[in-house]
Amino acid sequence: MRMKESRSQLETEMQEILKWEKDQKNVFFWEKIGRIPFMLLDRLTPKIVRNKLGQALNEVGGFVQTGGKYLVRQKTVLNLLKRTAEEGSQQPELIDELEGADEPSLQLEEASKLPLSVMDDAADTLIVKRVKFAAAQGAATGIGGIFTMAADIPLVLGQSLKLLQEMALCYGYDPDDPRERVFIVKCMQFASADIVGKKAILEELAAFDEGSESQQVFSQLQGWREVLQSYTDSFGMKKLFQMIPIAGILFGSIANKNTMQNVAEAGKMLYKKRRISWRLKHMEYPL
Repeated sequence: MRMKESRSQLETEMQEILKWEKDQKNVFFWEKIGRIPFMLLDRLTPKIVRNKLGQALNEVGGFVQTGGKYLVRQKTVLNLLKRTAEEGSQQPELIDELEGADEPSLQLEEASKLPLSVMDDAADTLIVKRVKFAAAQGAATGIGGIFTMAADIPLVLGQSLKLLQEMALCYGYDPDDPRERVFIVKCMQFASADIVGKKAILEELAAFDEGSESQQVFSQLQGWREVLQSYTDSFGMKKLFQMIPIAGILFGSIANKNTMQNVAEAGKMLYKKRRISWRLKHMEYPL
């Protein structure tokens, strides 16, 4: 079992996350301008794709309210955390084995007290596995051009939700908690937001664990259709290139991979920041 971090180590980790946040805010202006053609392309998007986008948004609404069908098997992640704590970093292929394992001997409350390095290693293992799967899925749905692309949209969104729930578990948070489902959707929004949106979301999440501020976040998510509009805009590149059968294999794979990597990075860093902030605030560790 690895040793817990000192307070100075936690503060160093926090500085790295704050640096990452600053980098996220420095989105080049041309990146924002580059979205305009794809937003215009929405008007030319066939009805079948628009319907799938609507379905995806409805599913996210259901996830915020009830958890929907995306809740992960908690025991798989807890078993991964336990194995990582005992043996060190694990291979992504191990996840398939753990999914059929018995009930975990590690509880979520115990997982929240694990060393940060264990949480990071488990999160990285899951990210590698999920990103590879998303890339393969994008290639498969790119075979038939626009028709199979329509099926890809809710699939990618579902994989994003699952991965973010796994990030929550890695850092000791329960994704079945309605508050955590709100946080997860905010992570999704952050992953595809522009510089203004990223800044606003970081300000909202900075006080997420303080009751008075978190209520404001809840009220903002009542209009979750607008919250996730920026997320659907990120499918613009797919719409353009996956309309071409066969060629969509390459573009579908790349697009899915990039989408999942962005979502994974946002989820890992934002949940990690919450865990470090909690430990520093409660002085869980010595200097």
